[in-house]
Amino acid sequence: MYAIVEIAGQQFKVAKDQKVYVNRLAGEEGDKVSFDKVLLTADGDNVTVGAPAIDGALVGAKINRHLKGDKVIVFKKKRRKGYRVKNGHRQALTEILIEGIDLKGGKKATSAKKEEPKKEESKKESKSDKKSDDLSQHTVVELREMAKEKGVEGYSSMKKAELIAALS
Repeated sequence: MYAIVEIAGQQFKVAKDQKVYVNRLAGEEGDKVSFDKVLLTADGDNVTVGAPAIDGALVGAKINRHLKGDKVIVFKKKRRKGYRVKNGHRQALTEILIEGIDLKGGKKATSAKKEEPKKEESKKESKSDKKSDDLSQHTVVELREMAKEKGVEGYSSMKKAELIAALS
């Protein structure tokens, strides 16, 4: 079983008993933390996708240690000018151990069979809504050609929204 979790603004694919290095988290070594922004979980063929996150899903973790990453050297030089600048950077990281992935009431990913009834509901929409939706999917060039065929004046200087309004 694995999950895709957003931790400190970054997405990580995690599994139970996995060590993950993330940007520095607030907390002491040995503290337990939980992440509720679980975007996806998978257990074999059973995939649960959130929209955007799965409600009630948690990933529990324990902070092992705080450390610094490898040194990154930034060297700037402009030739023939005598300009040289050397900087170094070490990112502050936290090593966490994933203790468990907990799903409570997550919604399963929809299959193609479940999407068919939604299409029937969309057929009930008024014709004008469908027509404007269809027009918005066309490119500006196609809309201009349609306006030309329909006999709309000044179509060459119209923007997309104006063309859709004129053709509706």
